[in-house]
Amino acid sequence: MTPDYDLRECKKCLLLASGDFENYKLVKEYIQKIPENEKSEDKLYSNRLEKCKNCSFLISGTCLKCGCYVEFRAAFKKKHCPKKIW
Repeated sequence: MTPDYDLRECKKCLLLASGDFENYKLVKEYIQKIPENEKSEDKLYSNRLEKCKNCSFLISGTCLKCGCYVEFRAAFKKKHCPKKIW
């Protein structure tokens, strides 16, 4: 018996790794439109995403705690993790 889902899709990953190319492209476009004074620095952004990748609430790039795309939330300086991990 074969499963109804594709085992190659990563459920504990960010959008690109999960195979959700359409939403990944949209999120990247939105991030590019964030004013520079509101945008996280690259190092802060990367650190936040690393923490998200280890979170039990991450499923296919989405935070199950609040429903956001974590890549978008992490791109804002003043946003925070709903679990207070970052």
